[in-house]
Amino acid sequence: MRKRSPPPFATGERRSTATRIGFRHARNGGHAPSRGRTLVRVSKTGTIPADAFSLKSPYGRRAIGLSVAAAVGGFLFGFDSSVINGAVDAISGNFELDPVLTGFVVAVALLGCAVGAVLAGGLSDRWGRLKTMMLGAVMFLVSSVGSGLTFSVPDLIIWRVVGGIGIGIASVVAPAYIAEIAPRQIRGGLASLQQLAITLGIFAALLSDAVLANSAGGAAEQLWWGLEAWRWMFLVGIVPAAVYGVLAFTMPESPRYLLAKGRTDEAREIFARLVPEADLDKSVNEIRSAIDADRKSKGASLRGPVLGLQGIVWVGIILSTFQQFVGINVIFYYSTTLWKAVGFDESDSLFISVITSITNVVVTLIAIWLVDRVGRKPILLTGSVLMTLSLATMALAFAFAETVDGEVSLPGAWGPIALVAANLFVVGFGASWGPLVWVLLGEIFPSRIRGKALGVAAGAQWIANFLITVSFPAMSGWSLPITYGMYALFAALSFVYVAWRVPETKGMELEQTETLFTNRKRR
Repeated sequence: MRKRSPPPFATGERRSTATRIGFRHARNGGHAPSRGRTLVRVSKTGTIPADAFSLKSPYGRRAIGLSVAAAVGGFLFGFDSSVINGAVDAISGNFELDPVLTGFVVAVALLGCAVGAVLAGGLSDRWGRLKTMMLGAVMFLVSSVGSGLTFSVPDLIIWRVVGGIGIGIASVVAPAYIAEIAPRQIRGGLASLQQLAITLGIFAALLSDAVLANSAGGAAEQLWWGLEAWRWMFLVGIVPAAVYGVLAFTMPESPRYLLAKGRTDEAREIFARLVPEADLDKSVNEIRSAIDADRKSKGASLRGPVLGLQGIVWVGIILSTFQQFVGINVIFYYSTTLWKAVGFDESDSLFISVITSITNVVVTLIAIWLVDRVGRKPILLTGSVLMTLSLATMALAFAFAETVDGEVSLPGAWGPIALVAANLFVVGFGASWGPLVWVLLGEIFPSRIRGKALGVAAGAQWIANFLITVSFPAMSGWSLPITYGMYALFAALSFVYVAWRVPETKGMELEQTETLFTNRKRR
């Protein structure tokens, strides 16, 4: 029997509604369904209830629970990104680092992240998603211990790279796992959990930094067992790493991976807990078809006619690069140093950083709520506009910075204006480019190259992050207005790129979204 392709409905909810009306129509002998009648259970006719994936439904709760567990990898990512924030000045003073070496110590973990991201695709296809998650957790745990007990700059650099590899692995495996277990009707929201977990990790790192520094009377002061507070900031990372490793032991393997290995019964058993019976055979058959296509094109390469790569791979790379080139991680890596540089003391700077991270969490929750209602493209475009305006305002504010008795400060209203603009920038990013790039990276690549392409795109993201992070100390010392003006320019360019190149993927099958890009190219 020839398998029919599913129609390109705008959302899974609309399809459920149409199907529901159709079957009620049939049961009523062809007459129009009576108003007010609602299907409340899955029937054997193939009908899916409208609330099948809500929190009230066991399918929704299970999918959300597994996605939350997988997204702890994102928590590690966020924690690692910002834990250095409160420690950077103490490390610089302890080891007498210049601005260039300080930037390298902060950013070197990102090189490890790039390596981990590139390796993760192959490892997860060979070992499975869960074993690869465990590897990432172990590497981050070891790095937390090593960084906290470091005795020299080269030693710290090594441990930062080791942790970075673990984080890079988690950054690829977590969104891939979520995309593979998430029902299409709520895939956008569940994929956004990765970014929510990142923001929660950032918040936890900055909050723990503030608590530890204030308890010791400063990040460079001794706290417990003769260790300075900045060392404890790294050691705290043992806790989320251990939690991630334990969760990986309790989660089921990706059904897609199991089907690819011929373990059909196991895959069906897992799917039966994630989708209604009416959708079970369809979900399994679609993945089988995709896997068969993968095998026919085994050894598929990312190579193509556009500068040596397929065009869709460049879409992922460019989206990842824009996400970092707007300078978001400058806020989360250096905000304490930045606010101290314009007149705030260490305690107030840490407090401001915590407030900023809370803002990031709140707007990410808003993005998760909107992504499957409004769509990806409108949210990205709106975020680009807000980021451009707020970054330009920060550039203008820092142009009025003054140096009095060797201390830098923002005069008059420019200090509050810079603070408001920085938080608006976080709002614009956290509600759009932060979560939605991860959603798109899980959707846009053809299944035959998805693992490899995700690794390359995530690797590009880490490299872009490294370039911004390592250059900020030197660039900010040269000119903060020009630095933030450059970030504003990239934000404006991100608007142009999305408007020109990125189609809407809301509510589409994972196997359908890739056709939007290939068909667009043919037209």
